[in-house]
Amino acid sequence: MTDGRSTRWDDHKVRRRDRILEAALAAVEDSGTDIGVQQIAERAQVPRSVVYRIFTDRGDLDEQIRLRIIETMMADLGPVLTPHGTVHETITSAVDTYLHWIVEHPRLHAFLGRGAPGRKTVGSRAVTGTKTAIGIQLGALLTDILERRGAASDLAEPIAFALVGLVDATVNRWLSQPDNRVSDTALARFLETSIWSVLDANLRALGVEIDPTAAVAAL
Repeated sequence: MTDGRSTRWDDHKVRRRDRILEAALAAVEDSGTDIGVQQIAERAQVPRSVVYRIFTDRGDLDEQIRLRIIETMMADLGPVLTPHGTVHETITSAVDTYLHWIVEHPRLHAFLGRGAPGRKTVGSRAVTGTKTAIGIQLGALLTDILERRGAASDLAEPIAFALVGLVDATVNRWLSQPDNRVSDTALARFLETSIWSVLDANLRALGVEIDPTAAVAAL
């Protein structure tokens, strides 16, 4: 039988954890990636020691912050990653939604890539896992399209991950140059053209031609 006091403590801990993570995101939005545990604790209105009782260490805290940022981003991006409308509309919607979120939350995006100063995000399961999940989802879609047309699907996943890498590297470089003269609108159009070009060229090489005005559901 579950101890009622234990359950109440677990609920209290979850609420505190959520409050700390929301405070961390607000701190990043206001001050950038250079935030300290004390600053987060003050925003969450909890003692600094409580933060370390809930999170193993600063590395664990940073990873949980990244997970919360990704959850926030995917609330907007997730729906448009499920193809609908035409091929062109699907690409445009995904790119525009992603860039809009980044323009609205540049510091949250920066934390995903850099984390707090002196703490590298290389090997971050949250960041790597999200990119991998998106690549696998897109790869499965391309596999289905190719197989329905009797074409070999071995390159479906490499094409998908090439597209994820293209967008990721381009956007990260664009964000790293504050004085960049390329507007977010121009960047979006570039990415849409590049995504379609990579898709079209590789699918044609596999013997499959797709009309960008065709409905994705029909493919």
